Amino acid sequence: MSLRTVFAFALSLVLLQSCKLGRFVYYNYANITDYRIFPSRQILAPERAFIFPTATRQKIPAKINLGHQEHDLERFLKDHHTVAFLVIQHDSIQYENYWDGYSEESIVASFSMAKSITSILIGIALDEGLIKSVDEPITNYIPELRPNGFENVRIRHLLQMTSGLDFNEGYANPFGHVATFYYGTNLRKAISKLQLKDAPGESFRYTSGQTQLLGLVLERALKNRTISAYLQEKVWQPLGMEFNASWSLDRTENGLEKTFCCINARARDFAKLGRLYLKNGNWNGKQIVSEKWVTESTKQDSSDGSAWFYQYQWWLPTKNGDFLADGLLGQYIYVHPEKHLIIVRLGKKTGEVNWEQLFPQIAALY
Repeated sequence: MSLRTVFAFALSLVLLQSCKLGRFVYYNYANITDYRIFPSRQILAPERAFIFPTATRQKIPAKINLGHQEHDLERFLKDHHTVAFLVIQHDSIQYENYWDGYSEESIVASFSMAKSITSILIGIALDEGLIKSVDEPITNYIPELRPNGFENVRIRHLLQMTSGLDFNEGYANPFGHVATFYYGTNLRKAISKLQLKDAPGESFRYTSGQTQLLGLVLERALKNRTISAYLQEKVWQPLGMEFNASWSLDRTENGLEKTFCCINARARDFAKLGRLYLKNGNWNGKQIVSEKWVTESTKQDSSDGSAWFYQYQWWLPTKNGDFLADGLLGQYIYVHPEKHLIIVRLGKKTGEVNWEQLFPQIAALY
């Protein structure tokens, strides 16, 4: 038996013993088409959709300056792996374009933009009294973490990424936490093994595990409803989404939504989530989530170890009131309230572009 054959046999045994590792090796790295490889729950759109009107004269800045170089913006977007780019101002589509075979009907995995959507649902659950306070210990909902020392971790700590969670965020490490959470098939079991690295409330550290803990808090608060059903009832249908969506799960039977990632939807519907927060949680006269929650989620705050640029699962790219949801490989919902502007960018890669800096530059030209 050759050395290569022995190695292949040994590897196959390892892969058979580890579904997570097998998925990691087979799929290699996350992709915006990963909604095809995981079980999921469907999120139904309503019968009547809200449609953004298209501006009579669409406009997009012809040129942008990056790194002391002028670029044609449309060419730049195409060359840097963008598959969808949408600009909405004053509720009208100013620009909409798709590349590489994608269209307005193409599904794209949200990756960590789902963190911001999870935050919306936490805010609604608080409004409805299903969760009492952001200052509640998470062990009120996840008692299995008490033996691991989580008694002083509050919901607020998870929202602000200051819980002190010990969590390896590296997607390239097949044995790291994030690979377990992304490719694994038992999130509840993985959560029960989590430990703390630091005391809560001392420093900011961005990790997906904290949002998945929020997801389990939300699931426990909802009791007999799934997180996907809650999103459908409270957000997807009231906002008049054009298309059905889905939320990827860890497993088919009794699955838990991957709340740190993995909402699968289209560009126009992602834009409506931006509009909801642009309108302070109000959707055409109906308060979907409280204005107070939107304000808390998008204000600058560096108290109790929090970072000024990150609040309640939303990123703040500047100190000028703008904010964004940010996902792996360059998925973004950017909101500039002063300009009444929303930008959605979806892509196969970030393309080594600092999109967080580019969006405010584009907004300034409107």
